[in-house]
Amino acid sequence: MKKVKIFLSLILLLLAHFAQAQEELNDYLKIAATNNPGLKAMFSDYMAAMEQVPQVGALPDPMVAFGYFINPNEVKNGKQRLNIGLEQSFPWFGLLSAKADVATEFAKSKYEDFENEKSNLFFEVKTAYYNFYFIEKSIRIAKENIEILEVFKRLSLVKIEAGTATVVDELRVELELNDLENELALFLDTKDALGIKFNNLLNRNRLAEIEVPDTLWQDQLPFDKLNMIEEIYATNHQLKSLDHKLNAFLNQEIVAKKEGLPKFNIGIEYSVIGKDPAIASVNNGMDMVLFPKVGISIPLYRKKYTALIKEAKFMQESQSLQKEDKKNTLSTVFETTLKDYNDGDRRITLNLNQSSIAKKVLNLLIVAYSTNSKDFEEVLRIERQLLKYQLEYEKAITDKNASIAFMNYLIGQ
Repeated sequence: MKKVKIFLSLILLLLAHFAQAQEELNDYLKIAATNNPGLKAMFSDYMAAMEQVPQVGALPDPMVAFGYFINPNEVKNGKQRLNIGLEQSFPWFGLLSAKADVATEFAKSKYEDFENEKSNLFFEVKTAYYNFYFIEKSIRIAKENIEILEVFKRLSLVKIEAGTATVVDELRVELELNDLENELALFLDTKDALGIKFNNLLNRNRLAEIEVPDTLWQDQLPFDKLNMIEEIYATNHQLKSLDHKLNAFLNQEIVAKKEGLPKFNIGIEYSVIGKDPAIASVNNGMDMVLFPKVGISIPLYRKKYTALIKEAKFMQESQSLQKEDKKNTLSTVFETTLKDYNDGDRRITLNLNQSSIAKKVLNLLIVAYSTNSKDFEEVLRIERQLLKYQLEYEKAITDKNASIAFMNYLIGQ
């Protein structure tokens, strides 16, 4: 019973550790969403597109006309000195709202582009985080294996002094140590490059410290396979962006049709009248307001408007075909990512088992070598295999989590 309690306590501690590590990654994602300049640029594009809506939905500016008579014109109430006219044009009913709908749909498409960029940024941050974890783990594993080789080296020296081994054993250890130290140096250089890449994604100090867990958790599929592909089709931001573009061109067709309908002009004129000494009327010099002034613009040249309608229809067809093509691409990408996920899952189990077996074999070989000088080459070979299995185990976890991160990108998270 006591052992069960200890086991449960360890499980709870491990879960708490994983939860804390995942919370740290979520904090990094928030920093990236706030600071990344590329993402902020996409949001500015969306905000700029939104400002198009009130522009296209507004009436044309009114026209003011001013006329001054150098030689005043004789009218009933005196001498007409100047005219001031105000004219407003009105498009066909519903044209302005249709134009606003077009701009709104294009703005919504820009917003989906922004959301897609954010999802892609989260995927890149997660992948960089997992890769940084892997390189940290690789450095630790390499150092542990260097310590093991140092033990082998001391053991071989003892056996050489005792005359039960030759100097060849020591040289073999030296060769392994040199190779492993070279790998360690590469790991350290890679860590610096990955750290800078990660911090650049967060747009913060390139040398800022990155916190990663001692053991990486294993993410799972957010949905089963059948539901996953349906979720991608329903929530993928690229598909939603194409939907909004299609809606924009549907409204653009309405705009094109209404552009081919008459436009109306309504205006008034105000005349400034000067007094005429030759007129005795009480209205002498009284200004005049003449209204209303009504006009109509008739679009006689139909080729232009026919072409606009055809253009809108062709663009609708283009967006529909692009969406179909994108769905096919996403389906293919999902299947490839699912394969990578399953492969990572299998490699985790395989390399965990292989590491356990290699440790047992290595311990037995070390004991055997301590009593005689045989099988030293086999000791080094198994030690190298153990290093490989340990690294492959951590890489498998990293690859599995990266595949889940990409699936979350596909569903727009």
